[in-house]
Amino acid sequence: MKIRYFGHSALQIKTDKHEILIDPFLDDNPVSPVKSKDVKPDFVILTHGHGDHLGDSLKIGKRDNPLFICVNELAEWLKSKGLNAHNMHIGGSKKFDFGTVKFTIAHHGSITPDGQYAGEPAGVILNIDGKTLYHCGDTGLFYDMKLIGETNNIDYMFVPIGDNFTMGINDAVRAVEFVKPKVAVPIHYNTFPIIEAEPEVFKNKIESNGFSCQIIKFGEEIEV
Repeated sequence: MKIRYFGHSALQIKTDKHEILIDPFLDDNPVSPVKSKDVKPDFVILTHGHGDHLGDSLKIGKRDNPLFICVNELAEWLKSKGLNAHNMHIGGSKKFDFGTVKFTIAHHGSITPDGQYAGEPAGVILNIDGKTLYHCGDTGLFYDMKLIGETNNIDYMFVPIGDNFTMGINDAVRAVEFVKPKVAVPIHYNTFPIIEAEPEVFKNKIESNGFSCQIIKFGEEIEV
């Protein structure tokens, strides 16, 4: 399995048979070297409806007809736009061709670019090819992260560090301490001036606490 980070919260996951996108904010993402024309997913997972996470979903959906996986209200909004969506909600899990998806709570907001309520924001836990990934979504720190870690044995945790709209570095370090992933990967930083952060500072802090961190450069692909 290969994971590519496009900056902000956008990830691409490739297996032998499938391409999955999470929060495909690409064309207007100033740090992403990859644009929507360069991807061709068969699944898209959305954590919430904000424009910098919904991103190019409508464009990609109309072109490639992937299955969108997200919370109920956002799925209904996508369907109203003529897209193919599977409705889920917080705490529910579902097995798909590529693996299992489960949504978790996230403390944030969610509204579509045209002003429609998009349901609860979410994090997502993915079980793919024997690995467990936890994309926190946009969120502040919450104590139930400890329970998420205790019950899911997370291999890779994608954690926001940019502050202002999400956790900053210090709270993100605490989140890693709660979850105890095998590897923590910082996301949601340096896209815009208001969320500037130093991933090396985050890395040094969690490594000094005995955890592993991998900084993925914008556009870089890793194999897990």
